[in-house]
Amino acid sequence: MTAAVAAGRRTRHRRHATASIVLGILLLALAATALMVGNTFYTPGEVVRVIFGETVPGASFTVGELRLPRTVLAILAGFAFGIAGVSFQTLLRNPLASPDIIGITQGASAAAVVAIVTLGFSGLAVAGFAVAGALITAIAIYLLSNKGGFSGIRLILIGIGVGAMLQSVVSYVLSRAAQWDIQSAMRWIAGSLNNASWEDIAPVAIASVIVLPFLFAQARALGMLQLGDDSAAGLGVRVTVTRVLFIVGAVVLLAFATAATGPIAFVAFMSGPIAARLTGPGANLLLPSALVGAVLVLGGDLIGQFALGARYPVGVITGVLGAPYLIYLLIRTNRSGGSL
Repeated sequence: MTAAVAAGRRTRHRRHATASIVLGILLLALAATALMVGNTFYTPGEVVRVIFGETVPGASFTVGELRLPRTVLAILAGFAFGIAGVSFQTLLRNPLASPDIIGITQGASAAAVVAIVTLGFSGLAVAGFAVAGALITAIAIYLLSNKGGFSGIRLILIGIGVGAMLQSVVSYVLSRAAQWDIQSAMRWIAGSLNNASWEDIAPVAIASVIVLPFLFAQARALGMLQLGDDSAAGLGVRVTVTRVLFIVGAVVLLAFATAATGPIAFVAFMSGPIAARLTGPGANLLLPSALVGAVLVLGGDLIGQFALGARYPVGVITGVLGAPYLIYLLIRTNRSGGSL
């Protein structure tokens, strides 16, 4: 029996490592493609020289100031969306409990649209409003769902209702906006990496450096919460502390990523379930979900730029991919239960 358990554990670890390595290689390939391909093709050697600070005529601007910030922002935002999504889905033991399903992303969108249309803000001011909107929405949903004891199903239902209310706020504000404000707001709502800059990257990078070590350090405890609160507590997990840590960390990552790119549809929702299929049952999903999120954002951006004959924001591409996956997951969850 002991040998069988040990063999099963080794198999899970091997599959987890293999999936993570393959995803990492795929992400590196996509990043290399994003840096080399465009209206002008640059060789790998030229790209490497630019990255290491050399001046290469033409490439220094195109790669260093346009393509590299866009690629780095796609990877950081994908990491943030992927980890935020799987954290909520694992905590609530339901693949539908993604931040873009339960209203948190809509909170960021509503705050940003109000800032753009009503207050006339732009740039970092809009990003600050988006972060504040996501945080306030998350706190409100948690407090409303925590009355009489915490309930994951209650949180999901309240979150969906809050998200619908906030979406109505967005529609109302846009209906009264001037045409030029509508265009600016809609570009942000669609989720886009256009005009990515190092200024956009800095807040996301800082938030990631601060938050990610704490979340990865508690990854084992997060996995135990899938067994249920009582079982996790019996195994030594501080259930309330772990839940609050992951909710706060996930919301912070989501808020800063959304502030930088807009709400890129369904990335947080799809990353965890895809990672779970790749790694198998019982695996730690934080790293694979982060890699899947980055692959979805960067791959979707490349498809939107070059594969369809016209340029589309990355949020449009991920939305097209995510909508049928949501329908599939609803059917599957209804048949087999709510776990990843």
